[in-house]
Amino acid sequence: MHEYPVTEQIIKIASEAAREHDAARVSLIRLVVGEQSGFVGDSIQMYFDILAVGTLCQGAALEMEYVKAQWICPGCDCYYVREPLSFACPQCGQDGLPSEVGKEFYVKDIEIEGRKDDESVC
Repeated sequence: MHEYPVTEQIIKIASEAAREHDAARVSLIRLVVGEQSGFVGDSIQMYFDILAVGTLCQGAALEMEYVKAQWICPGCDCYYVREPLSFACPQCGQDGLPSEVGKEFYVKDIEIEGRKDDESVC
């Protein structure tokens, strides 16, 4: 359920960007979603489809780039994607710790189309 307010913010950010450039509409929004961000892409898409109606984002595509969570070894500073049921570093075998990689969540870029005063754009 926490995807609802986040999706509202995504629409707000994209709509503001479109207005700043006097665009007729937003055509594409690219998000970066980390595996450990706590956000579920399918839920964001579901809310986006509902909340975008009647906004500059209506009909826009929503693309998500997923980032795998990485761990860092305190012994050798190696970043790695851990194997299931293991925390061991693949280089030295010491148990790693969660890193910041995989916790990302942000709007990567926004594509807009047309100008508001261009009658050929609908």
